Amino acid sequence: MALAGHDLPRLTENTFTPERTRLVLQAVCERAGLDAAGAELLRHQTNAVFRLVTAPVIVKVARPNIRHTAAVVALVEWVTEHGVPSVPLLAGTSQPLEAAGCGVTLWRYLPPTRQIAASDIAVPLRALHEVPLPSLPLPELDALGAIHHSIQASRIISDHERDVLLRRWSRLVDAVPGLRYDGPPRLIHGDPQHRNTLWDEGSDRPVLCDWDSAAVGPVEWDLVTVEVHCRRFGFPEQEYQEFCARYGRDIREWEGFATMRDLRELRMVTTNARKAVNGSPQADEVRRRIAALEAGDEIHWSIL
Repeated sequence: MALAGHDLPRLTENTFTPERTRLVLQAVCERAGLDAAGAELLRHQTNAVFRLVTAPVIVKVARPNIRHTAAVVALVEWVTEHGVPSVPLLAGTSQPLEAAGCGVTLWRYLPPTRQIAASDIAVPLRALHEVPLPSLPLPELDALGAIHHSIQASRIISDHERDVLLRRWSRLVDAVPGLRYDGPPRLIHGDPQHRNTLWDEGSDRPVLCDWDSAAVGPVEWDLVTVEVHCRRFGFPEQEYQEFCARYGRDIREWEGFATMRDLRELRMVTTNARKAVNGSPQADEVRRRIAALEAGDEIHWSIL
């Protein structure tokens, strides 16, 4: 029998493992009247994401920070009310739930009936950027702060690799304040990309998912995120051009593109450096990326 949520020991960064998060899944599903038997683990990075096989439901177990999870739920409810295409929360359950100090959310499962293209990201992303700022407690984008924290917190990089990353960070500290954006701060997704976009057969349209990185910041951050993902993960140039045509802007034409691109790539590398475990394929990929950054080599990245 699964332990009740209040009987589970509180998880930490070090104990946030697939085995422990499955216990959280079982406790929350029992409370919500769902069956977690045979649930499939889809992803275990920032969150643990499970797909129930007994119901069309996705269960997302966040790292311990229930207040952040509650803020994500409030934001998703707000953007949905304002017409931004988003994956729907599971109806009929008060969210978020909590177990072992982790915030847990339940979502309607949208099966992968069609492959997402970059152009599919454009329509919901443009809709997001056009809504007014909500009166919700949203964080401001702080990429430089997040990068520095991840560099210091990483347990897999060598002193030399840390120096490489800190030198790039230091250059960006000098360059980023001089960027001139094309508009005021807006509500941004924070990580728009192929894996954070789904196709909703019910409404016959693409929808955004994974709102954990949502913030107030320049839309250029979201746009350069799409560019980096398309280029670094080997998507065809034509696919990225179709995104630009549908969104109505090619971020590469902006004068601040090179700086924002370097900032976004460093954020991706350092975030994975913080999350990866020594001896894992993820750690090997992080080191490969750092070596290429140091050498100035434009390589394709493997998806983590």
